[in-house]
Parts: sequence; C-alpha cells; structure tokens
Amino acid sequence: MEFNGFTKEDFDVFTIAGLDNRMEALIQNVRPKLDFLGSYYAPRLSELAGEEIFAHVAKHARRTKNPPNDTWVAFASNPRGYKMLPHFQIGLWETHLFIWFAVIYECNQKPQIGENFLKHLNQIHQTIPASYVWSEDHMKPGASEHGSLSKEDLQASFQRLKDVKKAEILCGCHLDRDIVIQMGPSELLRSIDDVFRKILPLYKLS
Repeated sequence: MEFNGFTKEDFDVFTIAGLDNRMEALIQNVRPKLDFLGSYYAPRLSELAGEEIFAHVAKHARRTKNPPNDTWVAFASNPRGYKMLPHFQIGLWETHLFIWFAVIYECNQKPQIGENFLKHLNQIHQTIPASYVWSEDHMKPGASEHGSLSKEDLQASFQRLKDVKKAEILCGCHLDRDIVIQMGPSELLRSIDDVFRKILPLYKLS
C-alpha cells in the first residue's frame, strides 16, 4: 500500500463508542497503516539489532466488551510473539503517536535487564534525549520526560524492574497528534527511524 501518514480520523477512532464500531474503524483505517509500518521497519530493525526482527500488529482479539484505547505494531526477535521479549512499538492513543522500546510484565528477563541498566546508568542518563519519555505502565498514556528525571529517578525505575515481578519499563518518544497529522509520510518515517536509532542502545543492553 501507499503510506500517507496518519490523519485526524485515525486518532479519532478512539472516540467511537462501542467495541464493534471502534474495532471496525480500527481494522479499516488504522490497521493497514500499522501493517505497512511493520513491513517497512522489520528489516530496518533487523539490520540495526543484528538479528531477525518480526512485526506483530495488535489484533485486540481477546476483547469482548471494552473497546481498545490504543493500538500498535510491535517488533521482536520471535515470529510467534513479542510480549515475553524486549521489543519496539509504534502506536496510537487518541492524543499522540508513540515509538517505544518496551519491557512489559510478561518478560521473564527483567531481573537481568534491570541489572544491565543499573550498570550502565550513567550512559543511559547522558545519552537519551531530554525530550524523550519514560513509562512504567504500557496501559496508560502518560509518561515522564527524560529531561525532568534525575539519575536517582532512573536508578529507582531500573531497580524496580530488577526486583518487582510485575514491573515494566518503556522509553521512547511521544509525538502530539496535531504534529503527526501535519507531517508528510516521508518526514514521519524518518522521525520514527531516528527514534529507533536513539533507543537502540537500550535494546542492545537488554
């Protein structure tokens, strides 16, 4: 398909009432764009990561009542799934586009990843751009700007990832919907590529 970027209608999908109606709009309007981003970035991430990376577009198949508030394509080194591994994501909430490196609660490698991040605390604190954001819950749209976090804040998050079974950590970029809507497709693709390159060291450390 030809990728034309994201539109106001794509973000407004999450205002549609009812599971069936929202899923129909997601499948028709947003999912083809996520499929495109999956096929576009999987080989690029494979090259950057030095291992084969597979795209996984969210299907929201287990939902029976509550419509999804966000949707995404994830990238991981397993063709069968991504939640159990450190991975990348591109996705939408109503308010913004997100590009993440993510370690979520299903990942069993969290103690080792937390330990590695603690060992490289100074490097991570210094190299992540100030405007990038961190989150400890992939189910919530909010996040904290890297520039507002002290080294001690990061240390506490990494320690929690190491020690707490349900802990999560995500790092990446939020792009406001109005900015994304105004972006041309080639500009958006370059921006996403740049974010992946900036957060790649976290993937390597994991």
